Formats: sequence, structure tokens, C-alpha cells
Amino acid sequence: MVVNSMLFCGSSHVLHAESYSVSLTGIKDTIITDCRKSDAWKILILDPFTTKLLSSCCKMSDLMSEKITIVEDLYKNREPVPEMKAIYFMSPTAKCVDAFIADFKPKPKYKAAYVYFTDYCPDELFDNMKRSCSTYIRVCKEINISFMPQEAQVFTCDNPGAFQSIYSPNSQDKKKTLETLADQLVTLCATLDENPGVRYKKDSNMLNAQTLAELVDNKLAQHYQLDENGKKTGKTQAQLLIVERGFDPVSPILHELTYQAMDQLFLLNLTLFTHTHNMLYGTIYQTNGSEKQALLNEDDMLWVKLRHKHIAEVSQQIRQLVKEMATNKKQTDGKITISNLAQMMKKMPSFRKQVTQKTVHLQLAEDCMQDFSKHVEKLCKAEQDLAVGSDVEGVKVKDPMRTLLPVLLHSYSSTHDKIRAVLLYIFSLSGTTDENLSKLIQHVKIEKEQEYILNWKELGVPIITSVRPSFFSRKITRRDRSQDQTYNLSRWTPVIKDVMEDAVENKLDTREWPYQSECPAAWNGSGVVSARQKHKASAQDERRTGSRLIVFILGGISHSEMRCAYEVTQAVKSCEVIIGSSHILTPIGLLNDIKALSKGPMETFTIEERSNA
Repeated sequence: MVVNSMLFCGSSHVLHAESYSVSLTGIKDTIITDCRKSDAWKILILDPFTTKLLSSCCKMSDLMSEKITIVEDLYKNREPVPEMKAIYFMSPTAKCVDAFIADFKPKPKYKAAYVYFTDYCPDELFDNMKRSCSTYIRVCKEINISFMPQEAQVFTCDNPGAFQSIYSPNSQDKKKTLETLADQLVTLCATLDENPGVRYKKDSNMLNAQTLAELVDNKLAQHYQLDENGKKTGKTQAQLLIVERGFDPVSPILHELTYQAMDQLFLLNLTLFTHTHNMLYGTIYQTNGSEKQALLNEDDMLWVKLRHKHIAEVSQQIRQLVKEMATNKKQTDGKITISNLAQMMKKMPSFRKQVTQKTVHLQLAEDCMQDFSKHVEKLCKAEQDLAVGSDVEGVKVKDPMRTLLPVLLHSYSSTHDKIRAVLLYIFSLSGTTDENLSKLIQHVKIEKEQEYILNWKELGVPIITSVRPSFFSRKITRRDRSQDQTYNLSRWTPVIKDVMEDAVENKLDTREWPYQSECPAAWNGSGVVSARQKHKASAQDERRTGSRLIVFILGGISHSEMRCAYEVTQAVKSCEVIIGSSHILTPIGLLNDIKALSKGPMETFTIEERSNA
């Protein structure tokens, strides 16, 4: 099987330019360098996780230039090629090692094996390999990159199943899952060349964040003790904050009206669309009978520029860009439409490449806006009022039930939309009475599926209270953003942004955010430079040499929370904020995960098995 070159789409998702180079350098300094020692063509064999990882930082043409002729799937049957050497880039799991051994017993499929693990390989697995096929192993190395870069400042552990493993009361592998996440966070820190101080959000009812913080801190200490370079003798200018998903249940439930979030919502509903490892591919629409395909990643600078902007701005900005291009080419003809652009492209082939990219975004943005106008707009005002606690004019919501009822009564609201509105109502009150909840469930007509609501308790979110709830009782201390310029239907600010800003300014309460390990005394995320620190000329240089804040949310991150990392970094400039989780959430996907929490005992899956499912 030769992997389609579309899979290796370029250096699209990696943490910051500096972090990207570190990740890619780690692969180049090991796998690619070893390849260059021989002029012979080789076969590259990957598991599902390393396929995604490599595709985030390599093109197929890059591999071909290093004399890698074929990319194969570790788990699939392959024809023997005994005259060729094989490179194995895989995760250190029993399933991967067993598949590797099967390639050389009883008869070898390849002339020799160059083995590279994403992470530390347990002694038991290593010994098994050595006993079974040491004759054929020429190289065996650990690269320490077992996280998945998603965007410039976003990463995941590529493990959506971690949500069930951690929060299901029937889970049988919570400890193993937390261990795996800790290992992946350590490789992230190692890739970023950081040994951060570790803190967690204290919660008397939920101990997962504390447990993960302990695991990460211990594993970081072990990692740097065994570090062959021996450069890290103490903590670096970085903090790692770990928080549970239940800390902010509102953000992942709200309709997010940025281009990126609406793209995902719209595109995933299309029958011809393919969503592959968080890189967006697929047939999006037809223009004049021709199919258009979009690849939305870090290589598309227009996508990077627009993705975190409100959808209302996007169409206007794209139209302006296209109009400017058309003016420059003296091809403008009044109103910019898809049809006009198609005619321009036919007349000027040299103009086609420039216009195609903007045409894709223009059509996509217009489709999102049309979908928004149909029904989402009507829901958002009620959602924002419930989440923020006041209306557009700043008037406090005194009776949240009056805000909720129109959503429940109108036909434009889908069942999922109604469930989300009910949840926002309950969150606004920090829980409701059993009697009131029963009435709400009957309104939404989910008597047989009430787990969508009840199972939030497994995340430590109060759902049922024994006393009459008060709308004002749920208010936690939030930053005053009354002077911020926002859209009426996007007034909510994720709680994690407050946390990021407080951390950067060194204002986090140590009683609520205890240290698992102390940060260095010189930690100064706000950029107020001490006498021992030097000023840098550019903001980018400041981020590279200054502090770094890493935020990890157990149980998934929303697009709005991802956006916060960029906003705080841009505002502070001297501190780079990176955010990550087990996976990226969609509202409906989260609801389905919540509902599934009450299912019976689950099987234990490895990352590779989840990817194959």
C-alpha cells in the first residue's frame, strides 16, 4: 500500500514555529539522519498514531527525497520485500511490538529493521523484541514525541476515549489512562525543552487533576534524571496548569460563532466531507458543477488569519481581499460573486491559484452564515443571556426560566439545542430541584435519554440540589470585561481565559491552585523583567526566550478555549500560552460522551486501537 500524498499534507499543525522546528528536528535527527547513512531505498511502517504525527510535519515528497519509497500500515497484511530494509516508527505498546515481531517470525519480511519509538519503551517489551528478532534490528531509539500537534499553540493526546476512561463510574482503566496522559505531557515538555512547575485546580469532589499533576511531576523528574544531555538541572521558566473539564461546563456547550468552530459544525454535516485527524479535507461544495476541495491547515495563511474571527467579519474580509486582487488585476466587475470569480479564473489562468484559495473560504463562510441565519442566531441570544447572567444591555437576568422557555417552545430548536439550553439554565443556577428537572426533561421529551443531563454529575457539575436554587448563587469571581468590544451573540468569555491571565500576572490563588512542584522564583509570565533578564526587540523573540504557560484540560477542549491561548499570547507578548487536552470537543460530541458515561464497564483500549476503531 502506497500512502496517498494527500495524507502527508505539509507542516500544518505544530506548536509555534520554534516548537515545530523542535518536533521536526527530533524526527529528522533520528529517522531521517539514519536513512541518509544508506543509499538503499527503504520502506516506512507506521501505526495509526505515528501516521498522524508524521503527516503533521512531513510531506510525502519529503520522505521520497530521503529514499523512502513506500509507507505501510503496521497492522495490515503486507507482502514480504526481503531485499529492502524497513523503518518502524511506532508507539511503545504491546500491540505494536507484537506486530513488529510477527514481521520477522518465523520468516523475515525485510532485510533489516530500524526501530523508533515515540516514547519510552518498557523493559518488558524491549526484552521481548531482543529475544525474538535482535538479529534483524540495526537501530532502536526513543524520540519522545507522543503528543499530537494540532495548531500553532494547540496540542492533543489524540485520545477521545480518555473522557470515558476518566469520568465513567464503570471505568476499569482510569489509572492507566492518567498514566498515559502523563507520559504524553512529559514528551510535550521535553519537546519544548521545558521542565515546568506543575499546578492543578483544587476540587474536593474531583481528584483527577491532582492525580495527573502528581504523575506528571514525578515523570518529569525521572525524565530529566535520565536525560543524556543533562542540561536541565532545575525548573525552567514555565508553568503547567491542569484542570478538570467540569471546571467550566458552559464553554463547550455554547454555540461558538468563530469561523473555525462554525466550519467544523457545518462541514461535519456534509455527506461528502471527510474529517481526518483534525486536518480538514474533503469535497465541500460544487461551483458551476465542479467540485472544490479544501485543506484547512497552517499552510493556508488565510485560514490561520481568519479562523478565530467572528463569522460576521470573515465574509466581509474575504470579499475585500478578493476585490483588492481583482482591482490589482484590472478584472473587477462590480459585485464579487462566486460566478464572477469563476469567469475571472477561466480568463486568467495565472490568476487562478490566487483566487481559488479565497473562493473556497468565501463559499465556506457564506454557507456557514446561511446555516447560522437559519436557526443558530435565534438560539444564541438566549444562550448568551443564560451564560453571562445579563442581556445585551447589561441588565441582570432575574428569571432564567423566562429566557429558557422560548427555546423549548419554538420549532427551530433541535433536541440537542434544547438540551444545551436546559444545561445552561441548570449551570446558571448551580443545579435545580429534582421536581423542576423532571419538568424540563418532559419539555424536551428525553425521558428515556435523561443521561444527557444527569451524567454531568460525574464531572463534578451540580445538577440536582435539595434547596431552591438562586441565579446569583453560582457566580464565581470573573474578570470584568464590560469594556471589551464583543458581538452581542458572543459575549461569554471562557473561564480558562481568566485563569491564563491570572497565571501570567502571577495572581492565581495558591489555595485554589496549589503547586505540585514549585515554579522557579524568577517566574514572571507578565513580562515585567528582572535585572537578570534581557529585553528583546521583537514580541516573537520575547516569547521564545521568556515564560511559557501550558494549560491542560482533562476531558477535552472547545474551540473557544483554543482561541483564548492566542488572545492571551497576543496581549501579553512576553509569554507564550499553549493549550491542550485529550482531544478537541464539539458540543454534540460532548453530549454523546456525557450520555455514554452511564454505560456498562468498558474495554481498555490503547491509542492505536482507538484510532483503528
